[in-house]
Amino acid sequence: MDYIKITLKPKKEESILRFHPWIFSGAIQKIQGNPKEGDIVEIYTSNNEYCGTGHYQIGSIAVRIFSFEKTIPNFIFWKNKIEKAYQLRLALGLAGCPENNTYRLVHGEGDSMPGLIVDIYDQTAVMQAHSVGMHTIRMELANAIIDVLGIQHVYYKSETTLPFKANLNPKDEYLTGKGAPIHGVTLSHPVNTAIENGLEFHVDWLKGQKTGFFTDQRDNRSLLEKYSNGRSVLNMFCYTGGFSFYAMRGGAKIVHSVDSSAKAIELTKQNVELNFPDDKRHEAYATDAFRYLEEMKEEYDLIILDPPAFAKHRDVLRNALQGYKKLNVKAFEKIKPGGILFTFSCSQAVSKEQFRLAVFSAAAISGRNVRILHQLSQPADHPVNIYHPEGEYLKGLVLYVE
Repeated sequence: MDYIKITLKPKKEESILRFHPWIFSGAIQKIQGNPKEGDIVEIYTSNNEYCGTGHYQIGSIAVRIFSFEKTIPNFIFWKNKIEKAYQLRLALGLAGCPENNTYRLVHGEGDSMPGLIVDIYDQTAVMQAHSVGMHTIRMELANAIIDVLGIQHVYYKSETTLPFKANLNPKDEYLTGKGAPIHGVTLSHPVNTAIENGLEFHVDWLKGQKTGFFTDQRDNRSLLEKYSNGRSVLNMFCYTGGFSFYAMRGGAKIVHSVDSSAKAIELTKQNVELNFPDDKRHEAYATDAFRYLEEMKEEYDLIILDPPAFAKHRDVLRNALQGYKKLNVKAFEKIKPGGILFTFSCSQAVSKEQFRLAVFSAAAISGRNVRILHQLSQPADHPVNIYHPEGEYLKGLVLYVE
């Protein structure tokens, strides 16, 4: 099959020959034909040598490459990619483990499927497309997931993640499962209780943030559990309470959860109750994080700062770094001597070095003596393609504050 051909400017193929999966618009010399957003295109050097095959898109990143070998990206092609991703999760001890029925199956470039995210919650896969190309083949991908994993439900949640200029009018919906027949049978609504490291939690993939839960903090929540015994814990930006119920299992004296969303606080309460019914150690507050830190009278000796992305684009990077500094200054000023601070950034536009500098500046402003205990990142089911370092988006530090 012939695909639209894109020729690069001289020497612009160097990053592609090192298997970087993005083609920037400024690197393109010539396009044969008039590709629509989401079309499959082939990339060639200025010397007419094949480089890769990917999805075309309008914007700074013009092509996301999904294969560096000539291929026909049919159903078998995508099913093989899903199979490889699943085998990795089996090797990690996540898939097929009764203690963990929740994990990321596909992590975009990290699994050689740029523009695609898939999280598994027991019998439900929640799929997010970040490119028109992946949106176009969503049913193929859903069927491949069902064939490989043998699960029942695939929920498509891309209303807010696809390029709005593409005028796709995407709809969040079940592609298979509830409201969609599988082999002629329409299934009931899937149970939304998932398990992570033996702890249960409700997942709201219909209206919740991202795919419904932040699976990328699994390992960091486990680490927090080890530090929680006998401590007074404050979980800022708690969302659905993941860090909170790990802290409770770790033996925390008290755990307070804070989020500006009343819906998130309600889900946090449900999740704590699911694991620790009638446990009086936990309280939750729907309020602004900065205001809570400013006004709080309670003294905590373990604080978690896990805010939403302060910088989704580089043009707001400066303000984002100021936000991280301001937030951490408050935590350093309030935490008890001998306290532990878990602080994170999930902003891809913020580098590891920039985040560390913001936190270090905050420590200096507070005048506290601070030591690094751990440097944290995302877990193995959010792999970083070694040729695509931009995929390392989650940065974290565990700090001891004297």
